[in-house]
Amino acid sequence: MHDHEEHDEQDSGGGAAAPARAKLFLEGRYRKLCRDLPQTVFYCPECKGHPRRRRGCARCEGFGKLTRDSVQELVGWVAGKAFGTRKHKFHGAGREDVDVRMLGEGRPFVLELLGPRTFQVDLAALEAEINRRNEGRLEVRGLHWTERQRVVVLKETPHAKEYEARVAVELAPGDPRAAQALAAARALVGTRHTIIQHTPERVAHRRADKDRERWIEFLSVELEPEVEPEVAPAPALDAAPELDAAPALDAAPALDPAAATAAANGADAAPARTYWRVRLRTQHGTYVKEVLSGDSGKTRPCLAEWIGAPCRCVELDVTAILDEHGGAEEVVEPAPADDAPFGTGI
Repeated sequence: MHDHEEHDEQDSGGGAAAPARAKLFLEGRYRKLCRDLPQTVFYCPECKGHPRRRRGCARCEGFGKLTRDSVQELVGWVAGKAFGTRKHKFHGAGREDVDVRMLGEGRPFVLELLGPRTFQVDLAALEAEINRRNEGRLEVRGLHWTERQRVVVLKETPHAKEYEARVAVELAPGDPRAAQALAAARALVGTRHTIIQHTPERVAHRRADKDRERWIEFLSVELEPEVEPEVAPAPALDAAPELDAAPALDAAPALDPAAATAAANGADAAPARTYWRVRLRTQHGTYVKEVLSGDSGKTRPCLAEWIGAPCRCVELDVTAILDEHGGAEEVVEPAPADDAPFGTGI
């Protein structure tokens, strides 16, 4: 719940040790409801957010970060104000990509507050304030006191996860092969499959370049219904504006023959695709987007290979954090009462 850290630094008064710095640890779960929010501060990879180097940085235009905020900042700013500190660390039980939502019961995290000046804080009120400030983007649940050891548990415990993906299959809805592909995908449901994944290019800068064996299990594959385009209602006859004058016939722009041919052949039309909703459970450390697309052969087998058609993940949501083997995870209960004294429930 709270801890102290001794510093090696000495003050200028003759060698006395600097006062110990207190630490507080809060634990809870967060639900990320949008697709533009990283878990921790997303510093610019070029200038690293350094106050001097970020000046004139073309990558981040001097901002120092590639996103406006993060889960860490949205939680830490509110908690820091309540506890009287600007310094904090955020420890999550894994992390999702910036464009992936974290739904279900949320992802466990520990917020480490450094050097707080206030210790008596109503955590229920703090949780409500975090959620009020971030409605529609972020939600925190079950905020309670915890200890330093929980950071190690969260970091070192492997978690299987459940996902729901919106998958674009490069087959037209009326194509007979689309029905065959859907049947092939549904035949995978209910069986655990072993795959081999080579490090994807998108994470090669921070992950070892090697093969990894993982298990995956498809839970359901559903065809997403086609959405009819909305047609704007015709304006009322009596609401039509009067025309001052008819445009001159010779003022009409000439139609480019090449453009006319392209339009007639449907060159500008988007390629026809079928969309599926795929639910799956995967082992800790699985690159889920690549399980679907195959990542140019770096993940095998993959959904695209199994159904015999190119496909890719369009949207992805984490829907559950599980235990290592894919079972339901035990949820740590919060403190028993809103007015419980500091440290109760640890």
